[in-house]
Amino acid sequence: RFYDQRVTWHPCDSEAAPRGLQCGVVTVPLDYAHPKRGSLRLALARLRSTGDRPRGSLVLNFGGPGGEGVGRLAMAGKDFMPLAEGYDVVTFDPRGVGLSAPVTCGEAAYSGSPGQGRDDGPDDPDDGRRESASPDRVADGDPQPYLRRLREIAEACAAASGPVLEHMGTVDAARDMDVIRHALGDRRLNYLGFSYGTRLGAVYAARFPHRVGRFVLDGVDTLTASPVEQARAGAAGQQAALERFLAWCVRDIGCPFGRDARTAPRQVERLVDMLDAHPAPTGADRGFTGQDLVAALGQALYSRALWPQMERAVADLVEYGDPRGLQGFTPGAFSPPVFRRDGPRRSRQPVPLDNAPAALLAVNCADSPERPSARRIAAELGAMRASYEKASPVFGRYRLAEALMCYGRPRGTDFVREEVHDLRSPRMLLVGTRGDPATPYRWTVETARRLGSSAVVLDNKGEGHTGYGSSRCVQRTVEAFLLLGELKGGSCPAEEPGPGA
Repeated sequence: RFYDQRVTWHPCDSEAAPRGLQCGVVTVPLDYAHPKRGSLRLALARLRSTGDRPRGSLVLNFGGPGGEGVGRLAMAGKDFMPLAEGYDVVTFDPRGVGLSAPVTCGEAAYSGSPGQGRDDGPDDPDDGRRESASPDRVADGDPQPYLRRLREIAEACAAASGPVLEHMGTVDAARDMDVIRHALGDRRLNYLGFSYGTRLGAVYAARFPHRVGRFVLDGVDTLTASPVEQARAGAAGQQAALERFLAWCVRDIGCPFGRDARTAPRQVERLVDMLDAHPAPTGADRGFTGQDLVAALGQALYSRALWPQMERAVADLVEYGDPRGLQGFTPGAFSPPVFRRDGPRRSRQPVPLDNAPAALLAVNCADSPERPSARRIAAELGAMRASYEKASPVFGRYRLAEALMCYGRPRGTDFVREEVHDLRSPRMLLVGTRGDPATPYRWTVETARRLGSSAVVLDNKGEGHTGYGSSRCVQRTVEAFLLLGELKGGSCPAEEPGPGA
């Protein structure tokens, strides 16, 4: 019955939706192994094609995991209007995300013990225990308090999210996309996926090779690395991007990290340490810490266009003690807030405030079969700490905590690691950016080799996470393939961001 439906489109009822954006739903099984045991409604949005003879639909996934599609298309639809010349531009909120049965960890994840659901105040007698278990402290010594907290939070997430949490993996999302393809009336799926969306696209191509149309994967994710390896590579990628930012910054007389690129990284480390010891006042109960600065830097490095804004924001903090500019850099997927005592509570809105980080953890853990024991973690923590700090003195500590986040959760699938290789699908375009802080360029090369002859690589020499939105050369190459079928690899030069970047 799930392949018997067609999408019924209607104007989106959100006040924030731009004129012309249409919304719809598709119903999918909760559990594909038992399709009669419940279903989910996935939220869709589309921009109608402006062309005379559209090729059908182009489905977008903006990444994450945990990133919503409907809200993103509502916000940034104009960026994809060139593609609307040949397609209806369609996106969706993946299962567990946004308006599609959103997962959450609920209030219990932010209180001393799951299930209590109480509001923690500054005089909470349990305050010290939970503080020692926070992710920015796990690298300091005994991991056991942190691991106990992770298990508690896993239980809280399962209780607050309901049955969808057990079916959040990329394999399920890929099967959802095939139901969406059919409901759109398309014989083949045309697809543009960013970041995590490249993992989703690769899994779809492995699962449904005969249904692959024109595929572009931009900001290519790894298919083989474990969470520990991914987090360490992420730390190294962010450190390299930070050093390129600092080399740019020190050319300006107003750079808050000095005028010497060799000593500037140490200035960042000192500022992080100082803020951890003495947080900057914010006017709220909680000050701005060094780990908040790390999160802000991590977000700013996603786009070279944000570098001037980051420089000014850090200068305001250093010169005037004003962290407001840095607070404007939302942590997003880089900094999951589910472990902070003062983090977001369950919202009364349709989408819980912690949905994005809760979904990120759920998907990544569902895609990973590794679950090291507490004994093994304790035995290897010293070596892990050293390797992460070597990868990045700034980001390593946070990334080390991130590597352990699946502890206490059910073992995930090995499908992504074992089955996604040597595709029998039509050729697709893989875009890798040399200065990408989130998905290192080597992942593009490794994934292309793994996918086999189906993969054609475009080497973008620029900075930032993904290339379509920041490089005119990448944009032209992607659009030539999606609109005209002209598939070319090669390379694109680094480009300065334009005034509208």
